[in-house]
Amino acid sequence: MNIVLLYGGKSGEHEVALRSAAAVARNIDCTKHNINLIGITKSGLWYLQPKVELERIKKDQNAAFEIIEDDTQRVSVIPGGGKEHAFSVNGTDIPCDVAFPVLHGTFGEDGTIQGLFEMADIPYVGCACLSSALTMDKEKTKAIWQQAGLPIVPYICIERSDLADSSKYDKILEKAVETLNFPLFVKPCCAGSSDGASKATNMKELSVAMLDAFQWDDKVLIEKAINAREIECSVTGNSVTSDGSEATSVRAYIPGEIAPSHTFYDYDAKYNDPNGANLLIPADINQEMIEKVRKIAVEAYSAVDAAGLSRVDFFLDKDTGKLYLNEINTMPGFTAISMFPKLCLAAGTSYPELIEMLLEEARARAKGRSLLKTSR
Repeated sequence: MNIVLLYGGKSGEHEVALRSAAAVARNIDCTKHNINLIGITKSGLWYLQPKVELERIKKDQNAAFEIIEDDTQRVSVIPGGGKEHAFSVNGTDIPCDVAFPVLHGTFGEDGTIQGLFEMADIPYVGCACLSSALTMDKEKTKAIWQQAGLPIVPYICIERSDLADSSKYDKILEKAVETLNFPLFVKPCCAGSSDGASKATNMKELSVAMLDAFQWDDKVLIEKAINAREIECSVTGNSVTSDGSEATSVRAYIPGEIAPSHTFYDYDAKYNDPNGANLLIPADINQEMIEKVRKIAVEAYSAVDAAGLSRVDFFLDKDTGKLYLNEINTMPGFTAISMFPKLCLAAGTSYPELIEMLLEEARARAKGRSLLKTSR
């Protein structure tokens, strides 16, 4: 099978994607698959990468991909080109049976590149356009989950237009403090890896946190800060078109727990500090709670029409024992210290087996879509 692995991207999580993609590439069986690498720069330029780049990261287990910007290797994408002709360099086709976009955050998880793959008629790993776009927006995801009767953290959303009226803006902040009470978490609606997220314990900190969050997005969430343990659950499969096969059946894996050594599980704790958090697999919770987490994870995944893979994150209130959904990540981290592949492994699915499942699900979904009518 010809696999095109895309990584980097126009995102605050660019560097994380370079590391995640390297881990994915190391675990693709090259005796069964041919891999072509496409690196996407921070400015959005696409470059076909030389084969030596793949060889380099396979030899060094700690290496991250680099993006070699050779203008003779600029990639073009042809709408409707299909797997034979969709990608090309200087008129030469790059064969692609499945695209594997290891792209975190904006322009990777938000439905934009998924729409491009759909227009180009390329099978791809991960959620489709709607679920990718929906789950990138934390407010809209909460609304869907709330409608489905799932437990969410209480919140208030503020939009950039509210900043134009200082009186209105102040009233919204006052309402947030009155109804949610300090401490509060502030986070951009459409950013990942805790970019722009911070904790506020007073009004001054809240104001600073809002300014920071609005640098990342036009909508900002203010949430009640739960005195919580952080529980995570990996989910795979297709919640809309499962045919009962292993690759397409929706499955929740063994939940894990994040025990951060930082104030909260921020960007540094996730990706830079090897001692930023302890990963407890399985989570230190009883069997009844494990099954509850898995059940709600599947319900949350299905409510947003997810497919391929996602990591569903929870808060478990230390004071009340209540379980809350936090968010869903449709392209979770694949780095050496990432929870998603570790949770799958704990349930008996190795990294290479996981990748084969994702590739198979992508092809099955594309085959199913090809049978649908698009015109009379």
